[in-house]
Amino acid sequence: MMAFSLVSTTTSSSASAATAVLLPPHHHHRRRPTGDIALPRRSLLLLSTSLSLSTAVDPPPSPASPSPDTTITDRVFIDFSICPTNFLPNRESADDGGDSILCSDSALLGRLVLGLYGHLVPITVANFKSMCTGSCGSSYKGTLVHKIFPGQFFLAGRQGRRDKGAVRPPQQLPRNTETVKSDSFLLSHSRGGIVSLCLSENDDDDELKLDPNYHNVEFLITTGPGPCPQLDSENIVFGTVLEGLDVVAAISSTPTYKPSERIRQFNDLAKFLGDERAQNARTIWNRPLQTVYISDCGELKVAKPSLTPTLP
Repeated sequence: MMAFSLVSTTTSSSASAATAVLLPPHHHHRRRPTGDIALPRRSLLLLSTSLSLSTAVDPPPSPASPSPDTTITDRVFIDFSICPTNFLPNRESADDGGDSILCSDSALLGRLVLGLYGHLVPITVANFKSMCTGSCGSSYKGTLVHKIFPGQFFLAGRQGRRDKGAVRPPQQLPRNTETVKSDSFLLSHSRGGIVSLCLSENDDDDELKLDPNYHNVEFLITTGPGPCPQLDSENIVFGTVLEGLDVVAAISSTPTYKPSERIRQFNDLAKFLGDERAQNARTIWNRPLQTVYISDCGELKVAKPSLTPTLP
């Protein structure tokens, strides 16, 4: 309990009365030097925690992941020709398993030399080489470039009937497990001349895809001049064009079928309503109006199996 002092006050009047006045005792406080700051206990605790965190040693940075191995291990060639008239396959040759095509007025567009990344995606590269050489019982030779997206890419290697210029479904290829590995999708479609295995852009018939022995061999080549980011992480880049970018440009400039805006709107409506005919109609979109096909293909033997790395 606080103590109080009693102070008596006497007046000069005849009736002296003592008046008791209660006063608190004097507290003697030390004067705070100029410049001192009073901080609550909680603020001091927070300050000490912040200082301890700021002086903690940062963990060493994690080592950067190695860049994809784009060493060119193999080279193949693909010759492209063009038929200004209708596509006229040799039915007898197609029925016998041959690859020749009757096109009396065809003209050679030129040759592409492709470098393949056999260290990065060995199964994809091996399957592509087998399709170029025909060692798997099927070949790209005599098949169509069936879709061209000007300024982006073109598609080839679609499977189907030989008399329609499609690839005969191969039966002697190993199953490509790289299509489900994340490391297979590290490279981007950053420029023209990128060679990629079609996954998102694959337009093989659904019946073929449901076959247990189905092997995807459809490929695309970007035409430039800019990148195609919509293809990244969806298709497997496995090579690059070493020679023949002028041929790629010539293929890209081939006229294609482009539906009118009104047809596109009707098709979008039909697709929204679930009409299967909408998808069937889209198969002819971006189809070249002149027949561009692979007139020859094969492997190029080099003295040194591993060439200088070529980054896409």
